[in-house]
Amino acid sequence: MKGTVKFFHDRKKYGFITPDDEGEDVFFHVSDLVEEESVSEGDEVEFETEEGDRGPKAVNVEKL
Repeated sequence: MKGTVKFFHDRKKYGFITPDDEGEDVFFHVSDLVEEESVSEGDEVEFETEEGDRGPKAVNVEKL
């Protein structure tokens, strides 16, 4: 699935992705990035989702 980073908090290391299919925003943590590279608001990413403690969570997030 592809999407755009809507929000990313550098200090707390988490953010939200808006899927291209315009579904609900999906939470992600920096530990869910495929590579330890930085992401910023507006970056295009590819990701998978799985059920987390508080709903859907993005995993295997890769910057395009």
